[in-house]
Amino acid sequence: MNGRYSLFVLGLSFFLQACVGGQPPKDLLALTDAQMKIRSFQTRAFDVKDQNKVLRGVVASLQDLGFIIERANGPMGLVTAGKFGPGGRGFVELTVTVRAKGEKQTEVRVNAIFNAKPIEDPKIYQNFFIAVERSLFATRG
Repeated sequence: MNGRYSLFVLGLSFFLQACVGGQPPKDLLALTDAQMKIRSFQTRAFDVKDQNKVLRGVVASLQDLGFIIERANGPMGLVTAGKFGPGGRGFVELTVTVRAKGEKQTEVRVNAIFNAKPIEDPKIYQNFFIAVERSLFATRG
């Protein structure tokens, strides 16, 4: 009986050891140069002090571009939207964050995903920011 117990404990310890994962790398969440480059064309600052005005401009721009607003949280400055790709192929998802940058600017960052893969084409982001800029210009009064 003592031999069976020892064998059980030994087997259990091997099993538990196999379940323990390794330590994650220390640089797991560190940004690479490629990520920094993508972030640079995902982000734009606008010379508009009112964060809510920019948020409304983002929502209007997304609707003008054919996106369906899934969620909009004003206090958090967060908008998520989606639409089907050209010809109904694939699905495009956008997450937009709007936050104050200093006292006179508002920063907008958009993250675009097509079929669960990040979009890295700067032209896509430029088109979005042009639409937001036009929306902000049209609502200035």
